[in-house]
Amino acid sequence: MKFRRILQACSAFRRAVTALLLAAALPALYAAPVEVVDERGATVRLAQPPQRIVALLPSLTETVCVLGACERLVGVDRYSNWPDPVRKLPQVGGGIDPNVEAVVALRPDLVLAAKSSRVVERLQALGLTVAVLEPKTQADVERVMVKVGTLLGVEGAPVLWKRLQADLDAAARSVPEARRGQRVYFEVNNGPYAAGESSFMGETLTRLGARNIVPAAMGPFPKLNPEFVVRADPDLIMVGARSAVGLEQRPGWAGIRAVRDGRICRFSAAQSDVLVRPGPRLGEAARLMADCLAGRPLAD
Repeated sequence: MKFRRILQACSAFRRAVTALLLAAALPALYAAPVEVVDERGATVRLAQPPQRIVALLPSLTETVCVLGACERLVGVDRYSNWPDPVRKLPQVGGGIDPNVEAVVALRPDLVLAAKSSRVVERLQALGLTVAVLEPKTQADVERVMVKVGTLLGVEGAPVLWKRLQADLDAAARSVPEARRGQRVYFEVNNGPYAAGESSFMGETLTRLGARNIVPAAMGPFPKLNPEFVVRADPDLIMVGARSAVGLEQRPGWAGIRAVRDGRICRFSAAQSDVLVRPGPRLGEAARLMADCLAGRPLAD
C-alpha cells in the first residue's frame, strides 16, 4: 500500500514537471522568428509572429482573417469590408495613399501593403515593418497566402489553397457543355479597365471554359479603347452594376451581340467585391462567373 502511494506520488511529480517544461517551452515557440521575401525582393524579418497588423489591401485583410488571425488586425484600408468584424476596425484611408500618421498611431508590428502603395518607404523610415504583397494572378494568390501564413506563424495556407482549387473545379463542372466557348468581356470598372486573360479573373474564366476577348499580351488589367470591345463583339458581358450604368448608350455598343441579346451579367456591389479581390474568396467568385455563363440567376 505504501509502495503504491510512492508510485502515485512519483507519477504526479512527473506530470507536474512535464507541465512546467511545456509551459516554459510555449513562450519560446510563440516567439519563434518569422521571415519572408516580399514582392520587392526585400527580406521581412520579425522576432515573433505579429500581434498588431495593419492591412492596406482588401485581399490581404481577407487572407489574414480566413487564416484565423482576424483578431490581430488593428487597422485596415477603407475598402476592406469582409468579414464582418473588419467593419469595426479603424480605417486608415486608401491602400495606395493611406494616412501615414493614422497607421503609425495604431502601433502595428507589421503593415501588409500593396506594391502600388506610395507610402512604403515612408512607413519604413518611421520604424515600421512592411511586407509588400499584391497578387495579380492565381499563382500569386497561392504564393501570397503562404507568405502571409508564414508571417502569422500559422500553417493553414496550403489547406486553404487546396480547398479553393476544389471550389474552382466544382464551379467549372457546373457550366453546361453548351455554354462553354462563349466570348466574354469582363469590365472591372468603367475606365474602361478589363480583366485580361492573364489576370486571376481571366484565369478563372479560362478554367470555366470561356474565351476572354482581352488577350494575355495586353496585360492583366488593361485600359481599353471602347471601340476595342465593339470590334471584339463579345457574346457575354460581365460588369459591376455601378459601372454598367449607361453601358448600352456607349457609342456603338448597341450593336454588340451581348448588348443586343441582353446577355449582360450585372453584379451587385457585394458580388463585385468578391470578384475583383484575389484572395480566399476565389471559389465564390468562380461560382458567380459560372452562374453567369450558365444563365443562372445571380444569387447574393
